[in-house]
Amino acid sequence: MDKITAMRVFARVVEAGTFTRAADQLEMPKPSVTKLVQQLEAHLKVKLLQRTTRRVTVTPEGAAYYQRTARVLAELDEIESDLTQDRTNPTGCVRVNVGAVVANVLLMPHLPAFHKRYPNLQIALGVTDRPVDLIGEAVDCVIRGGTMADQSLVARRIGRMDFVTVASPDYLKRHGTPTHPQELMNGRHAMVSYFSAGTGRVAPAPYVRGDERFDITGQGFISVNESTAHVNAALTGLGLVQTFGPVVTPHLERGALVEVLGDWAPPPMPFYVAYPANRNPSLKLRVFVDWVVEVFEPYNHGR
Repeated sequence: MDKITAMRVFARVVEAGTFTRAADQLEMPKPSVTKLVQQLEAHLKVKLLQRTTRRVTVTPEGAAYYQRTARVLAELDEIESDLTQDRTNPTGCVRVNVGAVVANVLLMPHLPAFHKRYPNLQIALGVTDRPVDLIGEAVDCVIRGGTMADQSLVARRIGRMDFVTVASPDYLKRHGTPTHPQELMNGRHAMVSYFSAGTGRVAPAPYVRGDERFDITGQGFISVNESTAHVNAALTGLGLVQTFGPVVTPHLERGALVEVLGDWAPPPMPFYVAYPANRNPSLKLRVFVDWVVEVFEPYNHGR
């Protein structure tokens, strides 16, 4: 038995939650994954996992073994990465998860320059607004806005974005231009709501000016749980949308959208790149994070 390989396979089973998902992520046959874990248990003379038809559960002994070996494996990866790779030319694949508008509006336009700088790195870009289990889904890092409260992650602040409220010229022609947030509460205007893909809860749109604050829940006939659809709802005249300024700047410049209530806006939202705290970041992840910081530099100040 290759003990290091068996340790890596065991860790991936723990993180993925099933032998099948672990085998897929490791690109190994499932019987090979099962055999390696069984050999490791026989070598240690202890039960590490409890198997069911759908999921595996870690035993107390398995949890203790995982916590200690995960640190060892992370150290080995970092040592190998630093010794075997040219620091100016890292290799491998960085698995990233990011929201739709950040992916399409901010990252995509800059990725050709990233590829030119690091031609031997690949990016696996998962695009979703839902919460992601970095360990279970084998994701190296996520880019998210808001408060990073998950203590299992290391979060590096990379910037912040202003909010704006926008609508299409056609919508404003039909319904008029609001001058106060209270007009969004009396049924005169349609507000396209954004609801969480994870919880289903609608996120009220805050409007702040000095000491005044109004939290508006949309009264339109449509709500969405994905940020690109949120912007498209405004473009098609379905109602008012509060979103990030940089996301709609091109639409404002060409006149497809119009900003309203410009003197009413919440504080800018901070954005973070985050990765698991129990893993030392590899060289490939470090250079990607540094690049993301560069990309977000124009959005580091807010209004």
